[in-house]
Amino acid sequence: MRINIYSINKSGRDEYQIINKNLEKMIKKYATLKDISLFNKKIASSQNQSPTIAKKAYTEILRPYLKEFNIALDPKGKKIDSFEFAKLLENRNSINFFIGGAYGFEDEFLKECNIVISLSDLTFSHKIAKIVLLEQIFRGFSILNNHPYHK
Repeated sequence: MRINIYSINKSGRDEYQIINKNLEKMIKKYATLKDISLFNKKIASSQNQSPTIAKKAYTEILRPYLKEFNIALDPKGKKIDSFEFAKLLENRNSINFFIGGAYGFEDEFLKECNIVISLSDLTFSHKIAKIVLLEQIFRGFSILNNHPYHK
């Protein structure tokens, strides 16, 4: 299985990288994982203009990656538990996860995804959302493979 995580944020090294790399290593027992950060001048300038313009810029940069099975993370998305999340991973060749920018996603982009889920009623920074997502991906594979981690 191949998993791609696309997020609107500047790539860089920080204290979260240690946690991300550890979770990525655990996931790689079950799947190929790519973590792709997307950010360009258009996004940078759009975020200073308006939420609507920023969301359009996010859609423009993310839309080409809508292939196979697509899951957007959005606070308005469906609330699921870890077992339902594990079922999303089951029997798939490829999954793309999308983490939006500071203003979230356009409704049109969300409609193009196969499912929109919420990680929590709480709002997370992109970096925390990615850690939660990575942990849930590993937990999901643990559930599917009867590994005791999920208990």
